[in-house]
Amino acid sequence: MKTARFLLVLPGLAALAYGVVLFLEYAAPAWPDSFTTVVWIGGGPIVNDAVFAPLAGVAGLLLARVLPRPWRTPVQVGALLTAVLGFLAFPLLWRAYGVAPQPGLHDGDTWLGLLLTVAAVWVAVLLTGTARTVTARRARRREDDLEQQSSE
Repeated sequence: MKTARFLLVLPGLAALAYGVVLFLEYAAPAWPDSFTTVVWIGGGPIVNDAVFAPLAGVAGLLLARVLPRPWRTPVQVGALLTAVLGFLAFPLLWRAYGVAPQPGLHDGDTWLGLLLTVAAVWVAVLLTGTARTVTARRARRREDDLEQQSSE
């Protein structure tokens, strides 16, 4: 088993080493300018672990305690998807230039796309939460009817 794990780790380490070599080839010729790249690569995980992950955990706990049971999962999934969509759109929203340098996926209106996608997520959350609430109420009514019939 240890041999199999070792053999599985080798390609990963080789890919990591190759990535470091490629980054050094990119960064070494323009070192003062590439410092911002190092900060970007290292800062993202640090900010995520120090700020966003704890906030997401606290928000999830609060939502689990405040919301009624049928709404907990849809709202938590909607909040998670909203955060992920925001993370994915952030580099495109942050850009200083108005038009993407290369045509393709990035030349659309990022704000509009993000807002429409988040709206679609929350419409799905509302529909799912409503459906779960209706289903839960019907199940309670059936249980109440069965209890009344059994007591008669």
